[in-house]
Amino acid sequence: MIDDFILRAALAGLGVALAAAPLGCFVVWRRMAYFGDATSHAAILGVALALATDLPVFAGVLAVALAMALIISTLADRQVSSDALLGVLAHSALALGLVAVSFIDGVQVDLESYLFGEILAVTTHDVVVIWTGAGLVLALLVWRWQALLTSTLSADLATASGISPRREQLFLTLALALTVAVAIKVVGALLIAAMLIIPAATARPFARTPEAMAAYALAAGSIAALGGLFGAFAFDTPAGPSIVTMAAALFALSAALSPLLRRAEQ
Repeated sequence: MIDDFILRAALAGLGVALAAAPLGCFVVWRRMAYFGDATSHAAILGVALALATDLPVFAGVLAVALAMALIISTLADRQVSSDALLGVLAHSALALGLVAVSFIDGVQVDLESYLFGEILAVTTHDVVVIWTGAGLVLALLVWRWQALLTSTLSADLATASGISPRREQLFLTLALALTVAVAIKVVGALLIAAMLIIPAATARPFARTPEAMAAYALAAGSIAALGGLFGAFAFDTPAGPSIVTMAAALFALSAALSPLLRRAEQ
């Protein structure tokens, strides 16, 4: 008989994979890795906001992650150097969040659980929130799939087709903020970006269509979540980092197999 907390942890991990893996494909295609990193680092500031105002952590993280993503998008449109901008905002938001948490009186905060996740401590309510958020992200991506693909391929082509690249960027921003909010309890603020990037990068050598890459990324993310959770129990290691380590192992396997796949196709 599977213990309830293990089942909740597995469901939470699969929910994060459902949201992060397909969205991660757009992060990889658009070369937005640092964008995702900056947004996820801001999650700690959202935790501080939630604790200071008695809001649910999900709501605080969602609000701050969305604000951070919008700030980055706005400044990027004004031709601010993107690398410097993302570096400054990512580390400043993380540092400011850690400082803000230390000023909150009367609340004991386990910062490690927010930095690296605490998937084994998720409640039934957390699982419902994670799957609701993941469902919203997936529904948004399915709804805007073709428009997002067109604007990713070429902003000029999207404009000529009557699609606003700016609007599609905002949809991606919303999806990214939702994913950060649902993933913080599972892998933590420092490792959320890894669950966006690694499964998508793992799937890329084997996919021939965008839809196939999203499906393969979802499979890789799910295997990483369940495999990392099993490894955490087997070796008594932190669950969040174990999930990302499993994802990295799958990426290494993908990188090793891709040259063989290319030779077979020739």
